[in-house]
Amino acid sequence: MSAQKSVFNTSYRAFLFDMDGTVLNSIAAAERVWTAWAERHGLDVATFLPTIHGARAIDTINRQALPGIDAQAEARFITEAEVEDVEGIVEVANAAKFLKTLPTEQWAIVTSAPRALALRRMAAAGIPEPAMMVTAEDVKAGKPDPAGYRLAAQRLGVDVSECLIFEDATVGIQAAEAAGADVLVITSTHEHPLETPHATLASYDAVEVVVDADGRLRLQPI
Repeated sequence: MSAQKSVFNTSYRAFLFDMDGTVLNSIAAAERVWTAWAERHGLDVATFLPTIHGARAIDTINRQALPGIDAQAEARFITEAEVEDVEGIVEVANAAKFLKTLPTEQWAIVTSAPRALALRRMAAAGIPEPAMMVTAEDVKAGKPDPAGYRLAAQRLGVDVSECLIFEDATVGIQAAEAAGADVLVITSTHEHPLETPHATLASYDAVEVVVDADGRLRLQPI
């Protein structure tokens, strides 16, 4: 754990979690699907793959500015392929156990994945389905736009500035920053250290949640 500002022992109204790379690891499955797509469209796979993480499929495809393609149709194809391929998807260590300790009305998943894919991946990883989830279909602009995190906070009935956001990817961290929330960066799926001024956490088994008398949540190192 590390922190510029201590998010530990600070009280929050709710916790908001990214999904891929934060509570589950789907890197292998996602990269299999996107590699095949990139090769079909003549993209340099090594350069392209690092750009897919944390973003909606439609945004990833639009960024390529490929001539003559139907981006919506391509995004649907990607989603269908990813729903089919969940081999090797696992929880980030101890994430499911940690999430089950949270009051159900005080946490949400905010993911760039479509809802069907999010549910499929969470089931494959053994992650409990949240009472509140914001997915790709719920927003007009994906991460790094903060719309998803703002919507999740609104649906939980809290101000996003009183939430702690758990993220792992650069575009997600940017979305959390733009939302005005505190950020905790989960580092367990990073092959290379991520340079960040935010607090970091390598393992969920290093922390526990304390619910204060007023119902606010505090993340406490064990």
